[in-house]
Amino acid sequence: MKSNPQPEFHPVTAERHASRWWHAPSSYSWAARDAVVPLVGSELARAALHLPVAFMRQHDAMAPFAVVGLEAGVSLFIAHDGTWTGGYVPAALRCRPFALVPTEDGRRVLCIDEQAGRVGADKGGSGQPFFSDEGKISPALQQFMDFLLSVESSRELTLKSSAALDHCGVLVPWEITIQTDSGMRRVDGLFRVDEEKLGQLDDQAFLELRKTGALALAYAQLLSAANLQLLGQRASARLAALQQPMTPVTASGDLDLSFLERGDTFRF
Repeated sequence: MKSNPQPEFHPVTAERHASRWWHAPSSYSWAARDAVVPLVGSELARAALHLPVAFMRQHDAMAPFAVVGLEAGVSLFIAHDGTWTGGYVPAALRCRPFALVPTEDGRRVLCIDEQAGRVGADKGGSGQPFFSDEGKISPALQQFMDFLLSVESSRELTLKSSAALDHCGVLVPWEITIQTDSGMRRVDGLFRVDEEKLGQLDDQAFLELRKTGALALAYAQLLSAANLQLLGQRASARLAALQQPMTPVTASGDLDLSFLERGDTFRF
């Protein structure tokens, strides 16, 4: 499954952005061609209640993804007007228009996709400044940066947990064929947790999975499989009633930053 073309990010610097403003995207239309969306472990418990979750191998590493489409180039969770029609919006979508981009020396630099963020010299309604009058990062940008840092921290742990599941041999190809009004759809390239193999692990291997947090990922993926039928239903609905979109969860521009108020857990 393919994703949209990579956005063009520019480092956030005082020289470039001191007197400029940015806007959160007003819709998710930029992700309308993404059939999968990356997830991190700290959001899996919530994502699994609304979205089918699968593992995919990228760059020789396993990682969890929300499956939001049956074919490359089509998201079944984004309406024609760009609204998100699912019950939970993955953190990877809410990171827009910012990202922490790795550098050659191993650092990560805060960057913005200026096209998506509609960067300009005027506030223009809901715009936010990059920097305060004193030259410090603005409170809104600091919140966004904290959000990105927490997501990135969780991503590193998620990759380790996914690698542990892969090493134990409990991840197997997920052969999915769904009947829709337009015919049979087969989804390739996905992996799932084999519950039988998981249960047959010896005590030492099972303990290692618990220590790495991999068991939480495994159970979340198993739980999420019940949402797979939603994809077939949405594919049929897309063909039959595009003119009657589902009740949307709009991209209002307000981040769900409630997890910043708690020090014990991340809430994506």
